[in-house]
Amino acid sequence: MRYGIVLFSSDRGISPAEAARTAEEAGFDSFAVPEHTHIPVRREAAHPGTGSDELPDDRYLRTLDPWVALATAASVTRRITLSTAVALPAEHDPISLAKTIASLDHLSGGRVVLGAGFGWNTDELADHGIPGGRRRTALREYLDAMRALWTQEEAHYEGEFVSFGPSWAWPKPVRAGHVPVLLGAGGTERNLAWVARHADGWITTPIERDVEDRVRRLRELWSEAGRDGEPEVVALAGKPDPDALTAWADCGVTEVLFGLPDAPTEDVIAYIGRLAERVGVSNGSPG
Repeated sequence: MRYGIVLFSSDRGISPAEAARTAEEAGFDSFAVPEHTHIPVRREAAHPGTGSDELPDDRYLRTLDPWVALATAASVTRRITLSTAVALPAEHDPISLAKTIASLDHLSGGRVVLGAGFGWNTDELADHGIPGGRRRTALREYLDAMRALWTQEEAHYEGEFVSFGPSWAWPKPVRAGHVPVLLGAGGTERNLAWVARHADGWITTPIERDVEDRVRRLRELWSEAGRDGEPEVVALAGKPDPDALTAWADCGVTEVLFGLPDAPTEDVIAYIGRLAERVGVSNGSPG
């Protein structure tokens, strides 16, 4: 089981580049950042953690662009995986986003993983022209369209939200045009079935319960869908719990992402060092 870091990036505190470099030097395998383009002041969408319009963290208002953040991280690292936990593809033009992701993957030597979400903030989605009731379809089409641009010499796509005729688009992602896509969403039967059909794996939510049961169910759905191999499963965690980590490894979790505190740079660097010791990473591999 791999271990990584997720930074709730914002315009204060440690920079993504410094956090990623520190994490790589400490032995972690991956570095992730989230995304919100903006937060509408007047909204109806309830936050999944608070159950109301109250936000648990003001960094939701201050989040850096994930791809710019990861580009700065790529420039100061050589090994660590660069991912989103999670990005919101439906809030972007898919042709431009495909170019951005492929360019980062090319320049980083094939280190990009796209963690994508449907988007809990339907007011945010609405400002991007995506009806809340159609967000699942929109994400599926955006991913399919981007995959076409990444893999086809003359790419084309026709859908409800995305349409373009035969087109050339380079660079292609390093791994034979493939960027791993993981769905970040609650572990409902519907969401896990969506993963089995349309993604390469699942990212849990921070408030997920019964992770082991959900992973086992995902593996069943994966097999029923005729997929080869096993799905990637990334579990979001706070402080490391040895019993939970053991149970997650046994059930098929492939990676754990630990959140960082909202603190001054020197405190975050020290925290990463202590965390590396607790989980036993060394030279990029779990100890």
